[in-house]
Amino acid sequence: MGFFGTIFGFFGFGFGISMGLAIGYYLFIYVQPSDVKDPKIKPLTEEDSETVDRMIPEIPLWIKNPDFDRVDWLNKLIEYMWPYLNKAICKTAETIAKPIIEEQIPQYKIDAVEFEELTLGSLPPTFQGMKVYETEEKELIMELSVKWAANPNIIVAVKKFGLKATVQVMDLHVFAIPRITLKPLVPSFPCFANIFVSLMEKPYVDFGLKLVGADLMSIPVLYKFVQEIIKDQVANMYLWPKTLDIPVIDPSKAQKRPVGILNTKVIRAMKLKKKDLLGASDPYVQLTLTEDNLTSKKTTVKHKNLNPEWNEEFSLVVKDPETQALEFQVFDWEQVGKHDKMGMNMIHLKDLKVDEPKVFTLELLKNMNPKDAQNEKSRGQIVIELTYKPFRDEELAKSFKEPHPTKSPPQGTPPGGGLLVVIIHEAQDVEGKYHTNPHVRLIFRGEERRTKIIKKNRDPRWEEEFQFLVEDPPTNDKLHVEVVSTSSRSLLRQKESLGYADIRLADVVTNNRINERHHLIDSKNGRIQIELQWRASPAK
Repeated sequence: MGFFGTIFGFFGFGFGISMGLAIGYYLFIYVQPSDVKDPKIKPLTEEDSETVDRMIPEIPLWIKNPDFDRVDWLNKLIEYMWPYLNKAICKTAETIAKPIIEEQIPQYKIDAVEFEELTLGSLPPTFQGMKVYETEEKELIMELSVKWAANPNIIVAVKKFGLKATVQVMDLHVFAIPRITLKPLVPSFPCFANIFVSLMEKPYVDFGLKLVGADLMSIPVLYKFVQEIIKDQVANMYLWPKTLDIPVIDPSKAQKRPVGILNTKVIRAMKLKKKDLLGASDPYVQLTLTEDNLTSKKTTVKHKNLNPEWNEEFSLVVKDPETQALEFQVFDWEQVGKHDKMGMNMIHLKDLKVDEPKVFTLELLKNMNPKDAQNEKSRGQIVIELTYKPFRDEELAKSFKEPHPTKSPPQGTPPGGGLLVVIIHEAQDVEGKYHTNPHVRLIFRGEERRTKIIKKNRDPRWEEEFQFLVEDPPTNDKLHVEVVSTSSRSLLRQKESLGYADIRLADVVTNNRINERHHLIDSKNGRIQIELQWRASPAK
């Protein structure tokens, strides 16, 4: 029986397995479960931001937010340059930190704090996207999304009472959105005078901290405490609107702002040569400061006089006394045709002493080429008195203040709310099919305002201001702006739209002030310049 039992058992097992597979295959193919529903397929654009973040947690900002641009080229550039940037950044950081540490350590009675090792590691930061703001000001505003998983080796030694304790920072993780503003933009390299850096939200910072070989950040309570302190301290220093100001070049020289006044007195000319065939010449003097685009100054014309006396005074604005010069040319006035040049010369402002009048008697030359033999010919002389008066420091500081400071909201503004100010400056290339008598129509939260009508003008300028008092910031609102032409002569087509724009107001709530030129929809080339200001009510 043992033999036959084994045989039947084997066949029974094989038969059971075969039947089980056949039945299972049949059920899998032909029997549909009733409690399973077909999955719903939706495009990513229809999903909300939270669902997308759960599906793709590491999705870069240039995909999620159309305002952010992809910057792979920048990441590639930093990757190649990182070994050199690493050394340069560490050297700069050590230079900046050294005087700060020396100033602070006496308060804690510490002998010394030194960097034993300072390197940011081999992994460069990654930029997830960049947003650029376009304004009508002389500035460039950029917002960068930065993620950095670094492997730094920073060892700080603290010495006290002859003992030394070392602290090591490692495994650094940073996520931040800094705003970088380059302003003012100037015509001198590197083309901006200052860098202003601020954070648009509290940064995420995580790192390991070793003291005497033990990782202090592995203690949960201490980890959370240190995290919050770092976020709060960084936010207090650099969270927008607070900024880190980095001067690059002297703005007075870079931007060529006025730094003083040159008082010029044209006294007389002597022994001028005749230019007219009949009678004497009719001389006048033209004064010009080099490296300046301002209109030249001119004296009166002295008719039929080869030894004229003017005693006329002029004030010229000086932007760089080290490089500028006063150029004066004497012309013979002609009623018809081109005025004949009688001679010229030049005085460099660096030769003047501050606040000291100096009289110059100079020979008139044909040109300022010292090798030109014709300059040896006598053309007469001119007498000029010059006094250079630089501005005081407080006057200079006043000229560098923001040209359009944001004002406070009026009294009675609701707490948490504010005042939205809309300034309609001008439009360009707006043209109607039947008539062009443009005015601007504004709609904000159902409230409508209008500018005055300017008749028969493709480039109208209004310079009109409108104010909207709101109870909460218009972060999710849009301002509808439409340029409309009206005509009382055309009965069938009294009103015609010349183009419109819908402006999101989230940026002005963030920036407080934006001055931009917008392209008009449904217009071939039309543009409109609008300045927006947000004057938030102070929090109670």
